Amino acid sequence: MSETRKCVFFLYYLFSVNKTLHNAKRERVKYNIYKMKLGLFLFLIGIYGLILNRRNLILMIISLELILLAVTLLILFSSYNSNDLFGQIYALYIIAIAGCEAAIGLSILIVFYRLRGTIAIKA
Repeated sequence: MSETRKCVFFLYYLFSVNKTLHNAKRERVKYNIYKMKLGLFLFLIGIYGLILNRRNLILMIISLELILLAVTLLILFSSYNSNDLFGQIYALYIIAIAGCEAAIGLSILIVFYRLRGTIAIKA
C-alpha cells in the first residue's frame, strides 16, 4: 500500500471518528436541555405554589423545598455538562441547607400551632 493511500485512509478514519464524537456530544447536549427544562418546570411550580398558597404554611414550605430542588438540579446538570466537580459539591451543600431549613421551618410551625391552635395564616 502506498504512503498516500495510507494517509488518505488515516485522514478518513480520523474525520469519521471526530464526526461520531461530535454527534454524540450533540445528542448529550440535547438530552441535557430536556433535563434543564425539567429543572425550570419544577422551579416555576414552586414559585406558583408560593404565590398561590399564602394561607397554608405547610404548602409554602413544600413550595420552597421544590424551588431549592430545582436550583440544585440545574446546578448539577450544568456542572455535569462542564465536567466540574465544584457544582456537585455545591449541590450537596444546598441539599444539606434545605434539610436544615425544613427542620427549622417545621419546628416553628409546631410552635405556631401551639400558640394559635391553627396553622392557617389570615391575610
